Amino acid sequence: MKFELSQRFFFEAAHTLDRSIDREGSLRVHGHTYWAEISVAGVPDPVTGMVVDLAYIRREIERVRDALDHRFLDDVDGLGPATLEGLCSYLWRQFRPALPHLSRVEVWREASGDRCRLTDD
Repeated sequence: MKFELSQRFFFEAAHTLDRSIDREGSLRVHGHTYWAEISVAGVPDPVTGMVVDLAYIRREIERVRDALDHRFLDDVDGLGPATLEGLCSYLWRQFRPALPHLSRVEVWREASGDRCRLTDD
């Protein structure tokens, strides 16, 4: 059997976005509350009974969250355009070295209903 563990967090951040539709508003600095969820998948260790200790996942989340929370995303090194796709990719790259069983990253904005999911499939 394979298990999947998830941990959810949020961050508040501002950005601009150069796009072809709704361009004027997107080019102005604006902010969102972003929600994210990371998941790890695997078989529990026979000794600990865990795929990964959730405390370890929470520690990694705090490290990465600090780089995004109350930040201007345009200035975050390695992020690129602050799209939902860009945030998913950024989070994947940030978490994967410490969480080799990473299986899914999701980012969404509850207020607008927008969501992006990146998986290892």
